[in-house]
Amino acid sequence: MRTLLLGMGNPFLSDDAVGIRLVGDFSRRLGKVTGLEIIEECTAGGLDLLPIIEGYDRLLLVDSIKTREGVPGNWFRFTAERLRKTIHLTNIHDANFATTLSLGRQLRMKLPPDPEIHVFAVEVFDDFTFSEQMTDSLETAYPIYSEEIFGVLRGLLQGQC
Repeated sequence: MRTLLLGMGNPFLSDDAVGIRLVGDFSRRLGKVTGLEIIEECTAGGLDLLPIIEGYDRLLLVDSIKTREGVPGNWFRFTAERLRKTIHLTNIHDANFATTLSLGRQLRMKLPPDPEIHVFAVEVFDDFTFSEQMTDSLETAYPIYSEEIFGVLRGLLQGQC
């Protein structure tokens, strides 16, 4: 099974870099895993993701998320199946992830099936300030959410989850 571990975000937008940082750390901890390819830093979005994820059987995507009353450092795990309800949301700049997957499949691209697309999203505080440093709240919680997510990722790679 070809698996892609993908770190999403912008390294210059404070907490938005959390996915990139996590995947960089995970890459060093995992070492060589058969069938696993890692892209530590991906700043692409929308339709630009299609050629990046094409050809893989499984996608492990690590990114940031900002919800209304979220606590920085809390994290969520879901598969692409849960994204289907967002397929009709409007994005004035590009297609959202659910729409991108749908379009790629309509174009007959070889994409991972929805149950094999695992999204790990870490709640952030500030993803708009230009800074190469994460906020104190996200940095303080880093050892906890990093270890928790790594455990789940390792389980997926070992076929336990």
